Amino acid sequence: MKRVITAVTTFATVGLLAVGCSPGSSGGSASSDPKTFEFWSFTAINQKADVDVYTKAHPDIHIKLTEVGSTTETAQALTTALAGGKVPDLVLIQGDDLPKFMQSPDNFVDLNTLGADKIKGDYLDWVIKQPTTPDGKIIGIPTDVGGMAIAYRTDLFKAAGLPTNRDEVSKLWPTWDAFMEVGKRYVQKTGKAFVDNTPTSVFFQAVNQGTERYYGPDHKLSYDKNPQVKDAFDLTLKAFQSGISAKQTSFSAGWTAGLGKGDFAVVSSPSWMLNQMKTNAPKTAGKWDIATIPGGSGNWGGSFLAIPKRAKNPQAAWNYIAEMQSPAGELAHFLSQGSLPTTPSVYTDPKLVGRTDPFFSDAPIGKIYTQSVVNLKPFYIGPEDGTIGTELLNTLTSVEQGKVAPANAWNTALTNVKNAIRG
Repeated sequence: MKRVITAVTTFATVGLLAVGCSPGSSGGSASSDPKTFEFWSFTAINQKADVDVYTKAHPDIHIKLTEVGSTTETAQALTTALAGGKVPDLVLIQGDDLPKFMQSPDNFVDLNTLGADKIKGDYLDWVIKQPTTPDGKIIGIPTDVGGMAIAYRTDLFKAAGLPTNRDEVSKLWPTWDAFMEVGKRYVQKTGKAFVDNTPTSVFFQAVNQGTERYYGPDHKLSYDKNPQVKDAFDLTLKAFQSGISAKQTSFSAGWTAGLGKGDFAVVSSPSWMLNQMKTNAPKTAGKWDIATIPGGSGNWGGSFLAIPKRAKNPQAAWNYIAEMQSPAGELAHFLSQGSLPTTPSVYTDPKLVGRTDPFFSDAPIGKIYTQSVVNLKPFYIGPEDGTIGTELLNTLTSVEQGKVAPANAWNTALTNVKNAIRG
């Protein structure tokens, strides 16, 4: 839920008003009251809903929630706080931002001291490894993963003479090249754009489906020579030049409006995006359905809850983590918000497997999204992953906006990445 342009880093997804004091204000952490703790989250993921669930079950607990900003802004605020400012008791860290904090694990409480060693087996192996240090310290507990799928408008597909049944639609695009061909058929038939944009709906899906991304198996930077990254980048340019894109940057005002107006027919939708689509385009209920992503599997998103070392109330924060990120807690969150659990024990739970969503034509979202991640072979995510992803996506967005010529895009992106990393 960054890693991308500010609007896109707000992944996972419906802004809420921030509650509590702002990060960077003077003073210590929220309170020395053991029943009060301060929680920093990023916007657009409806964290307040989870806080309300917890405080309703524990009315004696007071949580001061601050929605700091995008995932990038939240990570930046945390970096500043860890350098000597006010730290929260609990903080949400987006997956691509986590590696930078893993370079200084002593800034955080080793959650094994609070009980993480007893529950680490509850989580997908490749996910719990990310917040685990080489010597076994655990500095974060995963909240969700972002299984991939494609949301599509059945009414618009029907008008274009395309099939509307989700199984038939999935068969239309076993590959991204096939996806583009369907898009060109749609544009030719309707005169309208097919996909919301290519940077996030094509590039960020394809680049997250490989066996290696911006770092090699030796944990050294490889973004500029990894053919999988270049192939995903070139694929995105090809998709843009095919004329299928509405050129609406994800999560922008134009994108939000376009969801409701039918300005595009498909959106690459990780599980955490479903709730945002419902919130931003409520009048389109029943017009969407969910099909398999080209390539069949992959992950986009995921976050971790961590406790800074100088937190005033680490036990209260841990109690929240242990309850809300338990298998039962993550299942409940999926049922209410759509974020895919990181706890595989619930992947066979009838509540998850049988979960359908009327907004998406009763698509079996539990089954579709778990199938997207169960056989995933993860790649190493390094300290500069977020920065690299941001610059690659920004360049592709500039191509869509007519600011960078497609022929110059790759070299421009590499220059921007190198400048950003040096900076």
